[in-house]
Amino acid sequence: MEAITITREQELEQAFDIRREVFIDEQGVPAEDEFDEFDRLDGRCIHILIEHEDQAVGTGRIRAVEGVGKLERICIREPYRKFGIGRRIIAGLEQLAGEQGLRQVKLHGQTQARGFYEKLGYQAASDEFMEDGIPHLLMMKTLTE
Repeated sequence: MEAITITREQELEQAFDIRREVFIDEQGVPAEDEFDEFDRLDGRCIHILIEHEDQAVGTGRIRAVEGVGKLERICIREPYRKFGIGRRIIAGLEQLAGEQGLRQVKLHGQTQARGFYEKLGYQAASDEFMEDGIPHLLMMKTLTE
């Protein structure tokens, strides 16, 4: 399983395909909410892609927001869940945060994934809120050196 920092448009399109499959097709998120001004290779955020047996199976991105790394658009194709790919995505994004000198990260985690994020050291920092019709929590983590 390999984590790739996306640097080419072709890789970015693979990440978009995964996000369409998971968020739009599977979870019903409107396309206009899923894609935004950060979905480019202009340095405002960093996208990663996870490959498993030469297949693009997971993705996520990170951007700095007021000195905190915000992990976003984390998703895995359904047949590849339960292979540790989610952990690999989070570890890759946290590594990128550290490389940028960020010592705290946050994410809007779907409530159903709360236990997964807690196992990785995240703590709920909000009450439940709705995002695109899906219950979420703000979750935070301080990175160790």
